[in-house]
Amino acid sequence: MRIEEDIKLDFKDVLIRPKRSTLSSRREVDVSRTYEFRWSQRTYTGVPIIAANMDNVGTMAMAKTFAEMGHGKTVALHKHYDLNKLLAWYEQNGNANVWYSIGTASADQEKLDAFLKKAPQAIDKLCIDVANGYAEPFVEFVKKMRERLPDVTIMAGNVVTGEMTEQLILNGADVVKVGIGPGSVCTTRKMTGVGYPQLSAVIECADAAHGLGGLVCADGGCTVPGDLAKAFGAGADFVMLGGMLSGHEQAEAEIVEENGKKFMVFYGMSSSTAMDKHAGGVAEYRASEGKTVKVPFRGDAKNTLQDILGGLRSACTYVGATKLKELSKRTTFIRVTQQLNTVFGNE
Repeated sequence: MRIEEDIKLDFKDVLIRPKRSTLSSRREVDVSRTYEFRWSQRTYTGVPIIAANMDNVGTMAMAKTFAEMGHGKTVALHKHYDLNKLLAWYEQNGNANVWYSIGTASADQEKLDAFLKKAPQAIDKLCIDVANGYAEPFVEFVKKMRERLPDVTIMAGNVVTGEMTEQLILNGADVVKVGIGPGSVCTTRKMTGVGYPQLSAVIECADAAHGLGGLVCADGGCTVPGDLAKAFGAGADFVMLGGMLSGHEQAEAEIVEENGKKFMVFYGMSSSTAMDKHAGGVAEYRASEGKTVKVPFRGDAKNTLQDILGGLRSACTYVGATKLKELSKRTTFIRVTQQLNTVFGNE
């Protein structure tokens, strides 16, 4: 057992200090990025926001809305779509703004095998998603996928430390997904005691990834547009959103009405609700690590996305960043919470 006493911070613990700027309008800010991925050698240009691969966020309806709005935002389609529906989507809409999502279960691999047999060139972006990216079999799985799909951009996770970020990149990941427990419907920290403050995780993992020519995606913890600005300021290359995109008509989720108001059911993918729906219940060897909530129905996701992009542009104007690429270089974080240091009687 050991204790690390270095300060670790979440988004709520900091604000971004304003700096002198030559910008006169938010309109002047370019919030797109261009990347060349280390392994696939493919390039990406667009607003680096990804809808999470949850079955009430990462939907085909959300992908259609993202495509209509343009700007290169992408959706990680959830892995529970059946094979024929996925094949039809790729045939009709292409792969420009979607990631094909899988876990490491045999059923996921079998469906991917069947998909590639019928459409071998369709997938250009693959999201390999597990709750615990520290397991050696997961690292080996990423390596196997890289060997099998050398030209596909691979995003893999989740992890929260620099050394595992490096290992995943060296084993074939182009983008490493960062975050354990920060999501609004994730209870991993409560159930297991495991986690890492998200802002510090992004800073440390981005530093590790960029040294190897890899990228990171901050996954979880964003509740308001300012949190995205903090994530990008901390060095995130992409930001993945779940809760902020829940409750919209594109979520394909259950709508309930209470006292004349509409709500949508939103749940974590490790919740008992999700496991009852997709796996026949919670396995006897594990516990639910997600919760189910009702969020107010918020209509079209386009309005929320406009708010997010507006907040991001405004953040850039406050620090004088004409491009999103410049935000991390111009970000100075100011701590707004006190570090508690009363453990074991130290004051």
